[in-house]
Amino acid sequence: MKKTIKLSLVAASVLALTACNQEAAKQEVKEVKLETEAQQQAYGIGASVGTFLNKDLADKKELGIVLDQELMLRGFKDALAGEAKLDEEKIREVLTTLDESVRTKQQEQAKAAAAKSKEEGEKYLADNAQKEGVTVTESGLQWEVLTAAEGDKPAETDTVKVHYKGTLIDGTEFDSSYSRNEPTSFPLNRVIPGWTEGLQLMPVGSKYKFTIPSELAYGERDLGKIPANSTLVFEVELLEIVKAEKTDAE
Repeated sequence: MKKTIKLSLVAASVLALTACNQEAAKQEVKEVKLETEAQQQAYGIGASVGTFLNKDLADKKELGIVLDQELMLRGFKDALAGEAKLDEEKIREVLTTLDESVRTKQQEQAKAAAAKSKEEGEKYLADNAQKEGVTVTESGLQWEVLTAAEGDKPAETDTVKVHYKGTLIDGTEFDSSYSRNEPTSFPLNRVIPGWTEGLQLMPVGSKYKFTIPSELAYGERDLGKIPANSTLVFEVELLEIVKAEKTDAE
């Protein structure tokens, strides 16, 4: 059975869209008609490919990967005419190499960003520790009282109800129960270590600010809104403690 090449969506899109752009430059532009569903579907496919390709090429350019559009166009035309200059095995090989190059550069970029985030976080922690009212625990967690209270303090096995806002050290907000206008509840032993430790310091009714080193937060994981090695800042208001139920043996 003759093997077929399954080009990646990126490669196929590059070839098709480049060809269309080149041909449009040589011909008089025709009026676009989107009167029928079939016309809209055809246009929709092209628009979707164009949107995807625009972002993909921009991402590749950021990685330092620039593809020769003239050669992409020539490859597209040659393939349509059955006169491709590379055989199927070679095409598969070079496209695999391209994918590997992209992954390698992405990994290098992510590693550099994580190292920078770690360095910036350590400097922020060092500066913040010198501020009046900031206490640093043995683990490295930093906390300060925003609103004092004299209520009960939760244990690690308790479920707590809180309002909170979380930001990166540059002030970028990544999560907030205040924005949702709805407090949240969770078992204290099922959150990041910085929260588990920090909230046990808080009396009900108080509001604290926690500056949490990356190793007490999400560490080297990149969560999108929270980059790898991020030091996090939380303002937390402890609203209620739900005590753990005791067993018959206790």
